[in-house]
Amino acid sequence: MCVYSPQSSSDDDTVSSVSQERFSRGRRDSASSDFSDISESAADYFSRSNRRGSIVSDLDDLSIPDLDALDEKCDKQYSDYSRPSSRCATPGLSAATLASLGGTSSRRGSADAGSAYDPDTSLSELRDIYELKDQIQDVEGRYMQGLKELKESLAEVEEKYKKAMVSNAQLDNDKANLIYQVDTLKDVIEEMEEQMSEMRRELEEKSKDLERQKHTCTVLQHKQEELKEGIRQRDELIEKHGLVIIPDGTPNGDVNHEPLSSGITVVSQEAAQVLESAGEGPLDVRLRKLAEEKDELLAQIRKLKNQLEEERQKHSKVDSAYTDGERMENGTDLHFIEMQRDANRQISEYKFKLSKAEQEMGTMEQNINRLEGQVSRYKAAADNSEKIEDELKAEKRKLQRELRTALDKIEEMEMTNNHLVKRLEKMKANRNALLSQQ
Repeated sequence: MCVYSPQSSSDDDTVSSVSQERFSRGRRDSASSDFSDISESAADYFSRSNRRGSIVSDLDDLSIPDLDALDEKCDKQYSDYSRPSSRCATPGLSAATLASLGGTSSRRGSADAGSAYDPDTSLSELRDIYELKDQIQDVEGRYMQGLKELKESLAEVEEKYKKAMVSNAQLDNDKANLIYQVDTLKDVIEEMEEQMSEMRRELEEKSKDLERQKHTCTVLQHKQEELKEGIRQRDELIEKHGLVIIPDGTPNGDVNHEPLSSGITVVSQEAAQVLESAGEGPLDVRLRKLAEEKDELLAQIRKLKNQLEEERQKHSKVDSAYTDGERMENGTDLHFIEMQRDANRQISEYKFKLSKAEQEMGTMEQNINRLEGQVSRYKAAADNSEKIEDELKAEKRKLQRELRTALDKIEEMEMTNNHLVKRLEKMKANRNALLSQQ
């Protein structure tokens, strides 16, 4: 049961005010210490982050205080400190108890536990208590505001940390892709370099072949000059010995086609006259005509020989008849002598023509054989020269085509190499930019 008295009520108020003051001071000190600890931890964290130059790199080292535990602790202390003191709760509060709670904090510093308090002192203590309450409320407001800001900054830091981790993962993936692309491009460049070295080797071989062909062409040109000089000397010898050059016309007498090879024949002037007497046309046609005339002359010679034998036989019969029989009359003898003279003259003429024809035929056969040999040699030389010339022209065209193809390939390879080098430089620049951004 509680017994109230003015003095006891004043004592209770005083004790309650003193206890509230002490509890308020304790709560203020604890709140201040907690807030100062949190502020110090946040200040240390941000100062350490600023010194390192990167917030993301120090997120792993950050020790985040348990905000829920702090809220529960503050709410508990606030409920304990702000709980109204019951007058019945401390019926037997003595001066010793107050002395144990307050110690020597009383303004009067008296050791007497049973003495009454001064009203002015109580009012000043009450004012101090109210001021302390206001200060505690201000501190609580600032604490809650700082705690709210700290939570917001912590959420922002966590969001930045997540974004930084995502960006780091993306950058790692991009870095791996770029490294793979660089390796691929290196392989491509190595292959292109190998192809270029192969093309250079082929170009060197083709250049060597071209030099050999040029040397062969030079040798052939020198031979051609020698042949021209030989032809000039031949013409001089022909003119010196008074020979005649007879061009060989269209072969086989075909005038509708171009000649296969322009052949010439060198003969003496007499043989040239004989060939001219055979008429116009190719050499083989003329020789054929001369052969036919030779056959006709041989037939005539044989015929004349037969006639001569017959005349000789008749003459022998006449001589035998003249010696054995009677002499004929003078007119008949003269006629017979005249006929014999004519026959002898014709025989001598035919013999001369025969010998001359045989001589001409021998000369013509020799000329024909010699000319046929020259014609065959000239034709063979001309055919070989034309064949070699055609082969050289074909080889030259082939080498020119291969050279153009090789030059085109080299130009294409150089363009591809330059393009790949530019791409590689661009990728290196992008990689350096990414590394500098990190």
